[in-house]
Formats: sequence, C-alpha cells, structure tokens
Amino acid sequence: MRRREFIALVGSIVSWPIDVHAQQANKLPTIGVLGSGSRPSQAAWVEAFAQRLRELGWTEGRTVAFEYRWAEGSNNRLAEIATEFVRLNVDLIYALGTESALAAKRATSTIPIVFPVTGDPIGTGLVASLARPGGNATGLSNFAVGGALELGEIQAAARALGIEVIPLEFHRAQDVAPALETLKGRAEALYVVGDPLANIQRMRIMTFALAARLPAMCVQREYVEAGGLMSYGPNYPDLNRRAADLVDKILRGAKPVDLPVEQPTKFDLVVNLITARALGVTVPPTLLARADEVIE
Repeated sequence: MRRREFIALVGSIVSWPIDVHAQQANKLPTIGVLGSGSRPSQAAWVEAFAQRLRELGWTEGRTVAFEYRWAEGSNNRLAEIATEFVRLNVDLIYALGTESALAAKRATSTIPIVFPVTGDPIGTGLVASLARPGGNATGLSNFAVGGALELGEIQAAARALGIEVIPLEFHRAQDVAPALETLKGRAEALYVVGDPLANIQRMRIMTFALAARLPAMCVQREYVEAGGLMSYGPNYPDLNRRAADLVDKILRGAKPVDLPVEQPTKFDLVVNLITARALGVTVPPTLLARADEVIE
C-alpha cells in the first residue's frame, strides 16, 4: 500500500466517529411532558417548571427539547401518550399528576420519570420508599391521598362533626353539569376533591357554586381564582420548580434511584373576599390574618 493511500484510509477511519459525535451533539435531550389535565389547567405548573429550567441553563430549542401531550382527564389517553413517549425514546418523562406518573411507570422501567405532584408515591407503587425510590421514578409528594381516599377521609371527619356528606362523582366532562344540578337545595357548602377532570372543569364548577350560593373549599388556588371561597394546600408552582432541579440533575447524569422523593415545604391559604361578599359570608379577621393571599 502506498503512503498516500494509507493516509486516505486512516483519514476515513478517524473521520467517522467525529461525524457521529457531531450528530449526537446536535441531538438535544428531550423531555416528554405528560399532563393529566389540559394545557390551560396546568399552565402555571409547566411555566414554573420551564422557568426554573431556564435558570439552570436549559433553554427550549437550544439546549433541551420538549414534547407536550395532554390527556384531558382520560386515563386511557395517558396510557397512549406514555407509550408514544417510549416509542419516541425521550430522555425523560415529566409526569404531571399521580395518574400520569403511574401511566409512565407502566410504560417504561428505563426512561427516567420525574413527578412534581403525587399523593402517595409509596402506596401507589411509584417508589419503594421516599428515601430510596428504587426504580426509574422520583419527584415530590404533595401529601394528598387521591380522590377516593380523600373522600373517605372527608366522610370520616364529617361524621365526627355531625355533618352529612353528599358524594358527587363524574368521569366525563359532559357529566359535570347534570351531577352539579343534583346538589341544588341539598347542600350548604361544596368541597372539591383534587382531581384532573375537576381541575379542567373548575370554572364551570365554581360558577355553579356561586350561582347556588355554595361556599367552595378547594386544594388549589386556581379554584379560588375561578370564584371559590378559599383553598389550602401545597404551593404547586413551587413543587414544579423544585422538580426542575431533579430533572436538571438527571439530565446531567444522576439516576432517579439516587434522588430521594421530596415533600412540600410551602403551603398556601388563599381567600377570595369578592366571593365571600357575594355569598354574604363573613371571614373571621383571625383567618384573614393567617392567609398567604387574599383576593379582593
């Protein structure tokens, strides 16, 4: 072999991995955002998450790519989206809500999953323990127990207080209005259990509550913005910001199994005085003094 031919051959060998490396470098890490509700209903969560990622150096379209999908309250759709993300081979699934995280967990045991909001990650089987998740999922627990369990706790507390509870269930958007109509003349207040479909329909639910003159207590401030009387629960944008820190660590090489599930540190009491006045409800000054936010 002549020297010129040898140099050309070596050049073709060493140039191949350089080209492959360039292709790999051009492929941005992709996060599949799996929303259990609708985009508008979870927009504040996603924006808090994205904002924190930007602060950590991840810019959409430049250093990271996103695939957004919304299940609109359908568990069947969640399963379809989770399967799609596995087919797309995303680098991480960001699962908004317990059902989203469970769907992702059922679809893959290898792609990292981060959940910013779940009720009982141990009881639902998402993780083995908070300190040692033991699989491909980690995130934050919001201390909620889930719709059915939450209803059970409400009924137990109501019995102790001598209050009757009228359970109201709906599984499709078209069932919301007929279900609410059954409450007319039967209830004096409304408590909304945390649920993706209820969150999507919160404007309709709160409008009904105002029209029926029912003070509404909720777990998320978004319901209060829609006309509910008050809410108390974890600050969900804060949970999503903290989840972004976990995503950052995983994209930089950490494993979910080594990242303990965190718990909320910020809880908010939000009171809507406009609604209180409309309903003729007097909010005690001591309660207002403890509120983190008052809408007036």
